[in-house]
Amino acid sequence: MPEGPSIVILKEAAAHFSGKTVRKASGNSKLDLGRMEGKRVVALRSWGKHFLIEFRGFSTRVHMLMFGSYLIDEEKPANPRMSLTFDNGVLNFYASSLKYIEGALDDTYDWRIDVMSPEWNPRLARTKLKSQPSVLVCDALLDQDIFAGVGNIIKNEVLFRIGVHPATEVGALPPRKLGEMIAQARQYSFEFLEWKKQFVLRKHWQVHTKSTCPQCGRRITKEYLGVRKRRSFFCTDCQTRY
Repeated sequence: MPEGPSIVILKEAAAHFSGKTVRKASGNSKLDLGRMEGKRVVALRSWGKHFLIEFRGFSTRVHMLMFGSYLIDEEKPANPRMSLTFDNGVLNFYASSLKYIEGALDDTYDWRIDVMSPEWNPRLARTKLKSQPSVLVCDALLDQDIFAGVGNIIKNEVLFRIGVHPATEVGALPPRKLGEMIAQARQYSFEFLEWKKQFVLRKHWQVHTKSTCPQCGRRITKEYLGVRKRRSFFCTDCQTRY
């Protein structure tokens, strides 16, 4: 599943379509794609894991789920979920969820909870986390109503970086560790963005999909934890369960 930084890269890669008119909209989506034909793109935006194509009066939300992808001026053998043709190129999406959002995006999205947004508000994140003390930190970091854009890679790497076991309850975290988790969710996301642009992201993984802890040399544990049952990679020696 593409995480927030990857959606920012998509937004930047597709920036030349902003201000352009959709000449043709096609694909195997059940959405009425023809609604976009003849409409000019007002802006291309991202919120968490959502890519947003803004038109006057409505927007198209693209969520690439677990296996979605996109291509610009290229095609896959498979039929696209949505293909938008402009005078200056083609934007194709595959295996993605599409939805129309009516009205202004500001009425739908709270930019303060997007870890990649200039409007990100760590105090709001802390308030929301404190309101659910029994939630495991591995679930809290994946909560898109608190950390929009954070995915499983960022979750695993942040928890290792701050030395916290993924099965720790939010309410058990010392205040300093809670602050570190919030700060690192944003910081690591921007580091992820730069590494992804340089095609070196995997080289920087410390525990995600790894078998040996880079700090103590012991075996990395992999478990499906929390209500979300997403893969957690962690070191039982270097990460404290509070």
